[in-house]
Amino acid sequence: MKLLSVNVGKPKNVAWQGETVFTGVWKAPVDGPVMARRLNLDGDGQGDTAGHGGEMRAVMVYQIQSHRYWADFLGRDDLGYGVFGENLTVDGMGDDEVCIGDRYRIGEAEFEVTQPRVTCYRVGMRLGEPRMPALLVSHHRPGFYMRVLTEGRIRAGDDIVKTRTGPGALSVADTDAALYLPHPDEATVRRALEIPALSPGWQQSFRELIDGTAGAGGIATAAKPAWSGFRKVRVTRIVPESTNVSSIYLSAADGSRLPAARGGQYVTLRIPGDAVRSYSLSSAPGTDDYRISVKHLPDGPVSTYLTGTLRQGDVLDAGAPRGDFVLTDESRPILLLSAGIGVTPVLSMLHELADQHSKREVWWIHGDRGPGQPPLTAEATALIKRLPNARAKLFVSPEHVTEAALTALRIPLDACAYLCGPDSFMDDVRAALTTIGLDAGRIHTELFGALAAINPGVTAHATRPPHQPPGPAGTGPLVTFARSNLSARFPRDDAGQPHLLDFAESCDVPTRWSCRTGVCQTCITPLLSGDIAYDPEPLDEPTDGRVLICCARPRTDVVLDM
Repeated sequence: MKLLSVNVGKPKNVAWQGETVFTGVWKAPVDGPVMARRLNLDGDGQGDTAGHGGEMRAVMVYQIQSHRYWADFLGRDDLGYGVFGENLTVDGMGDDEVCIGDRYRIGEAEFEVTQPRVTCYRVGMRLGEPRMPALLVSHHRPGFYMRVLTEGRIRAGDDIVKTRTGPGALSVADTDAALYLPHPDEATVRRALEIPALSPGWQQSFRELIDGTAGAGGIATAAKPAWSGFRKVRVTRIVPESTNVSSIYLSAADGSRLPAARGGQYVTLRIPGDAVRSYSLSSAPGTDDYRISVKHLPDGPVSTYLTGTLRQGDVLDAGAPRGDFVLTDESRPILLLSAGIGVTPVLSMLHELADQHSKREVWWIHGDRGPGQPPLTAEATALIKRLPNARAKLFVSPEHVTEAALTALRIPLDACAYLCGPDSFMDDVRAALTTIGLDAGRIHTELFGALAAINPGVTAHATRPPHQPPGPAGTGPLVTFARSNLSARFPRDDAGQPHLLDFAESCDVPTRWSCRTGVCQTCITPLLSGDIAYDPEPLDEPTDGRVLICCARPRTDVVLDM
């Protein structure tokens, strides 16, 4: 095995699809020795250090054999050293031979293999081939990252000497396939989790596969929604909880029993005029009716309708209970932190715990600005009293849930935390919890506004609130972005908007994506109603009720939870 080329490149701004991407994927060979340091090679850099940088991804490796394979497959004669974004172009070290945890000496430096390449649109951008992220996975030629164990100089022509075989004998190609390809083998995933050298990000992804929270058709996929699309529900009661909060009880319009929900889940309602909103269930999960508790907003037409116009006996359209903001089945203490109307999913969780006669340590911490007894807190307090190892703390204005307050309470730092409330509350409390020592990976949040965008590498720019797409109105199916309170007609195929992701971007709806070719699952979105078609077909379709918007277009009117 031999090092053929050392390739480096500093990040730069690159124009792409009307955006500016800050990326270090453009690498070029260098002559002479290069110092391999803990975070990268001298003269090199990463534009997106969250996805591609750091100690565990210091050096990217790709093989000359794969260069030749893609040159033949793509009919290209311009695939020089570094064109795949690799730092080291090597002869040998095939993805089907190199294992996670293997160690190699090159020149003066020693390296350890930590993970396969991250599937990312930027390698496709560099090659002018958008399919590339999916091709790298489906053809089992991803390449891999190494960390630097011993810093030192390396140069083209150095021999590559294997110094240790990693435990588990799990190849880069098999590791990559276990995460990205359909029907992963559970034994392989568990074997990967036992390899200390595997990067923390990949360990987390494999744990999500085992737990069934990854979204795609994994090992223990999350339960699919109880019904598809919308069904009719009837208002059975409307109960004022305070001067500005009302609870609305819903039953199946056909008289059947509504399926049980999990504490913390939400339902999506469509009211007359086709407005769509999502509300947490505030009821006990096992009751015959669903209950939502709605705060009246003077400038909110939907909340005004629900809290003022709606009457007992009226019929609405409802989607099935959804959401991953649910209690995990483990023995850790539970921290439930809420503010204002964010108490609703927490209340449902407390009902679930009380009905289970849970012996777990439970803390409920709630903040509210209003004077007097905050709505629904008396019910929550009564549930706390039914739990033998539970306690509650209310912070009513001008008190706040702060780092100092949480420290004074001596909350358990090995707990799982569940946060729901205004954005500022969740941001502040998350920061406070991590500062005092709670693992950020055990902090879960619920948010009903548009989720924060994930557009790796795209430089920050001013965006407008979601709006109708520019140009003439489309003539295709109606696309409703439920969280963004926007509905717009999808253009026909010849109008230049081939996928739902592109359409959302044209409307300035916050989007989440990475590979843009149906591999990484970052763009996975709940499909509340309607039918879609994939083109191209993703490598692994998500579970029922979810869609990969990067490669989907609507066949009928659709409602997306974004």
